[in-house]
Amino acid sequence: MNTELIDFNPIEMLQTQDEIIEYLVECYRDEDPSTFTTALGFLAKHHGMSSVAKEAGLSRESLYKAFNGKTQPKWSTVVSVMKALNINVSFA
Repeated sequence: MNTELIDFNPIEMLQTQDEIIEYLVECYRDEDPSTFTTALGFLAKHHGMSSVAKEAGLSRESLYKAFNGKTQPKWSTVVSVMKALNINVSFA
């Protein structure tokens, strides 16, 4: 019996940009702020950490560290990654 765990990225299950946005909004609404940052990390991995890091002005290593789930990334890192991924936030 094989008990090896595989990496799972829920973003890869979503079919459209609207589904990805809905997923991010729901994660943002969660009481635990790490839910949103984890989702943002999944999206960055989906787009390629190297290219997102370059676009955000960060090193690939620092981006992995920021979204490893062990630490809470700085707000400036979150904003840089959101800009790199063309995620716009509006408040209602």
